[in-house]
Amino acid sequence: MFLNNLAFTWIDIFFFINVLLILSVVFWHHKSTSTTWSWIMIMLFIPIVGFILYLLFGQDLRKQKTFNQKGEQDRFLAVKLLQEFSFKQSLSKYTNPLISAYKTLITMNLISHDSLYTEDNDITIYTDGSELFTTIFHAINNAQKYIHIEYYIIHDDELGKLFKNLLIKKAQQGVDIFILYDEVGSLKTPKRYFYDLKHAGIKIAHFYPSKIPFIKLHANYRNHRKICVIDGEVAFLGGFNVGAEYLGLNEKFGYWRDTHLRIIGSSVDLINLQFLLDRRFATHEKLNLENYIPIHLPKPTYKIGMQIVSSGPDSKYPSIRNAYMAMINSAKKSIYIQTPYFIPDEGVLTALKLACLSGLDVRIMIPNKPDHIFVYWATYAHIGELIACGCQCYTYEHGFLHAKTIVVDEEICSIGTANFDIRSFNLNFEINAFIYDQTTSKKLVAIFKQDIELCNQLTPTLYNNRSYLIKFKESISRLISPIL
Repeated sequence: MFLNNLAFTWIDIFFFINVLLILSVVFWHHKSTSTTWSWIMIMLFIPIVGFILYLLFGQDLRKQKTFNQKGEQDRFLAVKLLQEFSFKQSLSKYTNPLISAYKTLITMNLISHDSLYTEDNDITIYTDGSELFTTIFHAINNAQKYIHIEYYIIHDDELGKLFKNLLIKKAQQGVDIFILYDEVGSLKTPKRYFYDLKHAGIKIAHFYPSKIPFIKLHANYRNHRKICVIDGEVAFLGGFNVGAEYLGLNEKFGYWRDTHLRIIGSSVDLINLQFLLDRRFATHEKLNLENYIPIHLPKPTYKIGMQIVSSGPDSKYPSIRNAYMAMINSAKKSIYIQTPYFIPDEGVLTALKLACLSGLDVRIMIPNKPDHIFVYWATYAHIGELIACGCQCYTYEHGFLHAKTIVVDEEICSIGTANFDIRSFNLNFEINAFIYDQTTSKKLVAIFKQDIELCNQLTPTLYNNRSYLIKFKESISRLISPIL
């Protein structure tokens, strides 16, 4: 009897402690209500352990102060530099006929994130990893002054070794090289890989490292950007990281279908500026930005209008998310989206539903191979709501679809690193190119339609006939989707 009473007492204490921890989350957590409820649910189902998971993946600790300071400093430096770049000049001096139709979107990006509109750009779209890295390696091999590299993932495999050896060769030729990688994304990469690069004189830093060894207290805040800038003349930006799977050499994923850009023109300076601001945050260097960004004269031979928009925990506004939303709301005819993860917030989901119900041609393509199982089923759950509203949804069957693109009315488009999910909108550091050009937009639509040949359409009948097990997986994943 005594032992039974004692056991009951310990259960009471355990329950009481868990309640206190839940209350602490309620008072500490000042994000969306849905995110807070998701953490509460996890802590109810997994007492104590759920709170530990919250500390690792959901807490803010010093994040707000740290990122507010970074955001203020970045904004000050960027504005100061861009004032020399005809910053915030009237759009009337440009010739792009799309400016009048999308002036609101351009202005919003300018005001919310100081994203300068430039019109003297040229781009090449890549959807195949082998073709892309052949081009990147060629550009690196021709570098004369500096190479700036920022990736979420750099693997020590076949591609990673070729990448490393080429960079060491260029360093030995006197080219200034700096590599910025994400500590969580490149967690499996052995330290020896980066030591070899450092030994060759290459400067390296990992973004927002944990101050406690082996414990990633801020694993939530990931630098998901993929940037490569060479001599300030050419930049690469998009979905591809550095690893063999991005060449389609991973048996689990098969062919890797992604979208990446090669950019020439004034936007290269703006991409380079974002890299330098990230480098400054990671290293605390007092960089003289003007040394790396000598403001170029406009190149009249290039005619593509573009804005480079970044967002992250240091942003005052979720700039990429808001730009996606503005694009959706501006659509008159069509919206084509490719994304590996589709977990939008309620506002974006509602905007897409209204577009479908308004008779617009709304098409979304997602992969049929999951790389994160809960994210996959949460994606399936959200897609179901759009299918019910008339959206045409396709599942890519030829391998893994990792592209992050949106095209509206075959006039404007966005290509970059941000997925259509809450993580990309609010937690990750992302960067996208917003392109105001019919030729580029029509190319993306043509690529989308080519990909349809490698897809199955997820019709209302197929979706409604899914098994009870799949419905259960979707329900659980949807409940925790705000924290995925």
